[in-house]
Amino acid sequence: MPYYQRHVFFCTNMRSGGKKCCAQGDAQKIRAYAKSRLKQLGIHEKGAIRTSTSGCLGRCQEGPLLVIYPDNVWYTYSSEADIDEIIDSYLVNGEPVIRLLI
Repeated sequence: MPYYQRHVFFCTNMRSGGKKCCAQGDAQKIRAYAKSRLKQLGIHEKGAIRTSTSGCLGRCQEGPLLVIYPDNVWYTYSSEADIDEIIDSYLVNGEPVIRLLI
């Protein structure tokens, strides 16, 4: 069994000079929300799901964004409601959230 079933990386990178970046989309706050929500569901643990912050994932124009490994699924988001949808639909039930896929 893998250490984590899925690992969700939230880009939290801040670019200089006002260039578009994930940090401008409240990435730290949204990641904290996602972690809290996964803990409430009892699935933020060994053998289940883990969230982590990441430096630049190289897709700044499409952000803020997250990537889920080992699935290699990329999502953009703009609110906690989007994160709820990703958690409920994809992480819990395995159904992609098409409108948020990158």
